[in-house]
Amino acid sequence: MSLAIYDILGRKLISLVDEERKAGTYHEIFDTEKYNLTTGVYFYRLTINNYTETKKLLLIK
Repeated sequence: MSLAIYDILGRKLISLVDEERKAGTYHEIFDTEKYNLTTGVYFYRLTINNYTETKKLLLIK
């Protein structure tokens, strides 16, 4: 399983999760202050086995 944050140009900024996990429900804390992200549009990509989903993330401070 992997969960990553990308900028508008498609560059990977942060890899929040990159490990195998058992089936279940998980929560990840995304602290924008820690990564010095500014207000703007980002994308997150969730990949689990052969399934990949990319969605838009609007960060407003």
